[in-house]
Parts: sequence; C-alpha cells; structure tokens
Amino acid sequence: MRFLKYLLTVAVLGLLVSFAWTLDRYATGMLTRMLIIGLLAVSVALLTGVAGLPTLGQTAPFLVGAYTTAIMVSNDISVGLWHLLASAGTGAVFALVTAPLVVYARGVVVLMITLALGELTSTIAGQWKSLTHGTDGFTSFAAIQPLPGLVDLDTDASRYLYTLAVVAVLVAVVLLVLRSPAGALLRATRDDARRMKASGHPVAGYLTVAYVVAGALAGVAGALLFTVQSYVSPGDGGFDVAALILLAIVIGGATSMIGALVGAGLVVATRDWVAEAGHAPLLLGLLFIACVYLLPNGLLGEHAALSFLGRLGRRRPPARIPAQRSPRSTEQEVAR
Repeated sequence: MRFLKYLLTVAVLGLLVSFAWTLDRYATGMLTRMLIIGLLAVSVALLTGVAGLPTLGQTAPFLVGAYTTAIMVSNDISVGLWHLLASAGTGAVFALVTAPLVVYARGVVVLMITLALGELTSTIAGQWKSLTHGTDGFTSFAAIQPLPGLVDLDTDASRYLYTLAVVAVLVAVVLLVLRSPAGALLRATRDDARRMKASGHPVAGYLTVAYVVAGALAGVAGALLFTVQSYVSPGDGGFDVAALILLAIVIGGATSMIGALVGAGLVVATRDWVAEAGHAPLLLGLLFIACVYLLPNGLLGEHAALSFLGRLGRRRPPARIPAQRSPRSTEQEVAR
C-alpha cells in the first residue's frame, strides 16, 4: 500500500507538471490560483484540523507576505527565493506578535479574534497609502527569477511550474512534520488540552509554534500571489477570501493537508470555471451542503469513507452481545 501511495503521488505530480504544456493560458492561470489558495488552505487546515484553532484570519499573514514581495520587487529585488524567505519571515513575525491573542482562546472565540485580525489588517492595508498604495492596490512589474542565474518567469507556464514546485515542497515538509512526534503532540493538544497540561506539556508553546508555522505558510502564499499577478490589494485578504478558504477545508477535510488542496481546487474551479455569471454562490452552497451531508469529515478527512458509507446506510451490524448465563447453568457445566 505504501508503494502504491508513492506511485500515485508520482503520477499525480507528473500529470500536474504536464499541464504546463497541454493546457491553454486561462486553464494554466486557474491552476496557479488553485495552488496558491490551496497553500493558504493548508495553513488553515494545520490550525483548524490539527491544532484545534479554527481561524478566519490567515488572510492577514497572507496580505503581509504579498505586500512584502511587492515592496521588494519595487526595489529591484527580483529573485524569487528571497521573496519567499522574506514573506515567510514577515508572516511568521506577524503570527508571533498576535499569537498571545489566539492560543489562549478556544472555539468560537478564536474565530472572532482571528476574523478581527484579518479585517484589521485589510483595513490598515487600505489606509496606509504611503506603503501599500491604499485601496488602489500595489502594482510592480519585474523579471523575477526563481534562483539567481535561472531564466525569468515570463510566461504563464513558467509561473505555474514555479508555484507548483514551491507548493509541493512545502506541503511535503508539512506532511513529514505531522507524521513525526510533533504532529502527535498537536493532535493530542487538540483532543484534550487539559490532560496535556496536567501531563506537564507546554500547550501554549505547541500552539504558538503551529500558529507561527501557519503564518509563514500563508506569507509564502502571499509571495506567490504577487509573483503571479504582479498586483495586490486589500481585497485579496478580505472576509470573502477567508470564508472561501474555510469552505475549502470543510469540503476537503479539515484534518487533511491534501484534502485542503483538493477542496481549494474544487472551490476555485466552481467559482471561476464551472459557474456562470452570478451562479457561483449557489453552486458553492450546494457543494458545501452535499459534502456536509454525505461526508461530514470532508472528502479526505479522517474516516471520510466510513462516514460516507454510514450516510448511505451501509453501517456495520452492531456487535452481538453474548447472552448472560444463569449461575445454575454455570454450576452444572462446572460439575459436568
């Protein structure tokens, strides 16, 4: 099974790489947007599904990372690696500064705090015209190179391959970390934080690390956004984007990083490709209702297949409980 899983992963990656030459410009650009939103959804899934911190505020480090790259490009820093590192750093710093507001809260309170952080960041970006150019957006064009000495990202296909490589590497690293003891500690904190505290574990420290890592991932997604479209505005981190990301991880599975990518792809495809003018909210709502009813744990979440079979009525028969024997019959068997 492990070999088949690796073989399937290689086949999917090969298919995604081939899209750079087999699809037209519009489809390639849409796949690039799927990957960027998917990476942002992975950061949300890391917090919501693994760490137990449901969030609507990952658009805040996402915007911070995008504006960091925009400022670097406007100052003639055109190497993509430096953009990724700087945006990851600013996203992580933003998360570290705001972590005390988030890691000590639980449930709906976390949602409200993170929503406020996201809206506040978008508002500041719209009013700080000297740095962000306000609501008009920040536009800057440059010949961006992935690494020093490599060719420029001057075509849709090259930008798609660059985005695919960055997302694939980061998601692979996240999956490896989640399979380590660090992932087990985060899941245990999500399941029973009080017991973890009673066992001597620094729960707040674990959640802070997860929050900072998620902020770094969101910052990288923001850097990729500006690299692809050479433009960023406060609207790129508004509430509608945050709600779209949360919808994506609900559909794909909050506990699955691959599910977050798949959910983001379905949401973006429904919004930008399948839906006709004005029908995107209706189709997204129907998709959400169908997934919640048939797959409460998401398409690729924990026990997703069992949940689907249960919804179809194919539940396993209850375990047969042996009938209790009377003491008299037991004594007769012993005597016999």
